[in-house]
Amino acid sequence: MSGGTTALTKQAAPPAPAATARASTAAASGVALRTLPQTLLAHARTQPGRLAQRVKRKGIWREYDFAHVLEQVRSIALGVAALGLARGDTAVVIGENEPEHYWAVFAAQSLGAKTVSVYPDATAEELHYLCADSGAKFIFAQDQEQVDKALAVAPRLPEIFGIGYWDDSGMWSYRHDLLHAFDALLAAGREEHRRHPQRFEREVEAGGLDDLALLTYTSGTTSKPKGVMISHRWLIDNAERMRSALPIEPGMEYLSYTPLAWITEQLLGVTLGLTLPLVVNFPEGPDQVLPNLRELAPHMVLFGPRQWESIAATIEARMLHAGSLARGLYRWGVRIGHQVHVARLEGRPAPALSRLLLPLAELLTLHAVRDQFGFLRSKIAVSGGTAMAPDVFRLFHALGVPLRNLYGCSEFGLIAGHRGERYDLETVGPLLDVDPAFGAPLEARIEPGGELLLRGGTGFRGYWNKPDKTTALDRDGWFASGDAVRRTERGEIVFLDRVEHLVKLASGHPYPPQFIETRLRFSPFIKDVMVLGDATRPWVGALINIDMGVAARWAEERRIAFSTFTDLSQRPEIRAVVRDEITRINTLLPEGSRVVRFANFPKELDADEGELTRTRKLRREFLEQRYMALIGGLYAGANDIDCVIAITYQDGRQGELRATVTATDVPATDLTKASPR
Repeated sequence: MSGGTTALTKQAAPPAPAATARASTAAASGVALRTLPQTLLAHARTQPGRLAQRVKRKGIWREYDFAHVLEQVRSIALGVAALGLARGDTAVVIGENEPEHYWAVFAAQSLGAKTVSVYPDATAEELHYLCADSGAKFIFAQDQEQVDKALAVAPRLPEIFGIGYWDDSGMWSYRHDLLHAFDALLAAGREEHRRHPQRFEREVEAGGLDDLALLTYTSGTTSKPKGVMISHRWLIDNAERMRSALPIEPGMEYLSYTPLAWITEQLLGVTLGLTLPLVVNFPEGPDQVLPNLRELAPHMVLFGPRQWESIAATIEARMLHAGSLARGLYRWGVRIGHQVHVARLEGRPAPALSRLLLPLAELLTLHAVRDQFGFLRSKIAVSGGTAMAPDVFRLFHALGVPLRNLYGCSEFGLIAGHRGERYDLETVGPLLDVDPAFGAPLEARIEPGGELLLRGGTGFRGYWNKPDKTTALDRDGWFASGDAVRRTERGEIVFLDRVEHLVKLASGHPYPPQFIETRLRFSPFIKDVMVLGDATRPWVGALINIDMGVAARWAEERRIAFSTFTDLSQRPEIRAVVRDEITRINTLLPEGSRVVRFANFPKELDADEGELTRTRKLRREFLEQRYMALIGGLYAGANDIDCVIAITYQDGRQGELRATVTATDVPATDLTKASPR
């Protein structure tokens, strides 16, 4: 952590260009400054037969060229325009990643409306909040499940004048004045286009780069989610930053899986998918992502840190259940891959023998593992969002998957990323380049307390209808990110944690909870972790959410009897495995930062219970209240702690879970033990 104010600057910045200068600069840089609908219209005019999207339906891959996509978008747009959606309005879209989700976004933006994409597993109350806060006028819903949520909140939202849905399965008996099937919207739009063939193009051409394209909502870990105002200019600027860091080429295959409520998917799947363009593929359903990923073997893969950690844990878990020969070959192959690929990544010479053995390791193990998980053609693999444990990066590089990190935030956009053939896995990379068409290069300043301040590019436009929250992030023209970072001698950024989450113990010793949590989540046995310890507590503790699938299979193979998640989580054998995983991480930490005691949660953490956000981030304050008795017992030195936890069943009934949780010590002598894996 820097002791004073320091600065990181990409390069000398010219004065911010005026509006007329921007156009000439853009022309010189080769960046087409158009809104997303204008870009779609240009593709449909110049290359109508070019493949744009592909989706798997009922076991068959269906392909859509730009001419088809434009026809669908135009018809939907004119259909909802006839119902009343107009420039400046807000349209909400809730559903999985499917072509229709993209078409609905493009259709609303074609009319000059802004969109809000909602996580498909959002509750009706969460949908109500987002609709009310954004001033939504129309809701696009995927299917019966999402329509039911929309109908439930519509009576409290008098501004809503329509609900359009694209999957009518099970809805033959639905009758409501607000409901409009996509077939009806398409038919109405086609009729409107027949009568007024120039209307759609006039609406699209009337759009401007500084028009709001969407509102993307923050995760709401500490307060109600806030809508970040995102313009078309912001989207293109940040998509170009991504392009500057990654070897992306037009026509690459990309699998759209991460929710469109996440800004990174809006940049890659939506914006770069149009501007490059890419071939954007959609899985048959959320449960078919890995099979479809294997079938497609796309050139580009984007997941969040939790998803990459989950895939890594799945690979490790499968190896736990493999035969001794297969497991031995896998460990050997990964070791050879590590000695060659990771050494090359870190700029170290690879041992000559390992280089000679690498083709054999490819033949026996590495190629097969990449094939099983759909990474055979992966030229670009990205972890977007916050930092991830270097162990996860090293595993994928050892397997031959060139995984790299992009770091940013919803408000300011992409900030830093790994680039080139060599990069430091302990960092999130150097600052990204900004095309001159979008303003000054990125600059970063680190405050004495470690907070990262930023400026450059299109910057932060503000929170929707929350000027006070917007003003709070302005520090004399710098955007206050709220992230605690440090820099390396090479100027690369090391993400530590959110400033508000950096913690000092009662002794005054500071420690980084997220550092510990990200590394513990690499274990296949651990799904979520909440590290404990603050100014009122003398040492670091932890609450662990075990991975039921992995732990159950591990227990069954060893003939360890259990009945429920609660029972399994408290088994001494499972606690011993978790203790040894914590021991492994403790060896990486200074003595005062090591986890001293832990307990396993007696139930799985659940977003529907309010314990997690929809991106699976911990709601720490809520968890500390809910598990107050467990945390108190852990620090009081109790061995067995009685807990009563309010729960909500799937049918909406309320109940209580009563459990006895056993606290486990991690003695210093355990630091010499190796992991059971």
